[in-house]
Amino acid sequence: MVRRRLTIDEEALWDALTRSVRPLRPGQRRPAPVATPTPTPKIGLTPPLRPATPAKPVATPAATLDSSWERRIRSGSLTPEMSIDLHGHSLAAAHNRLNQALAQALAQDARIMLVVTGKPPKNAGGAGTARRGAIRGEIGHWLETSPYADRIASVRIAHPRHGGDGAIYLILRRKK
Repeated sequence: MVRRRLTIDEEALWDALTRSVRPLRPGQRRPAPVATPTPTPKIGLTPPLRPATPAKPVATPAATLDSSWERRIRSGSLTPEMSIDLHGHSLAAAHNRLNQALAQALAQDARIMLVVTGKPPKNAGGAGTARRGAIRGEIGHWLETSPYADRIASVRIAHPRHGGDGAIYLILRRKK
């Protein structure tokens, strides 16, 4: 398939659109698009373009932790230093409470925070279950976009003793 070149108006529209897009996961940014050079008159030399400075990488939650953490999570021997129960709240109230609890946990130098979200829906097709599990569905996004995202080392499903599928552990990073 032969590709056609964008017109000047289409390029301007595309540039405006790409500048307005906000990434879903801020830590996984795509490289900025390279500007195509526009033909310039060959009267003089144009100065070379400066290379873009790379953005400072944002610390993201780890998929796995070291073996001692993994063993403690599997065995249920973790003792959360702080817990918060979000189920039964509206999405806005739950989001607000989560951010407040994270701020408080970090201020108290807590390492393990238990967040109770409620169990995920048992069946997606049943009547009256449209809103069930809404907090559970949003919490990942809330944590990624939180002002404290760089302080979260890992997010793990809780041991059945602490709520199982209806709760998560937030393993927080130590102060730098």
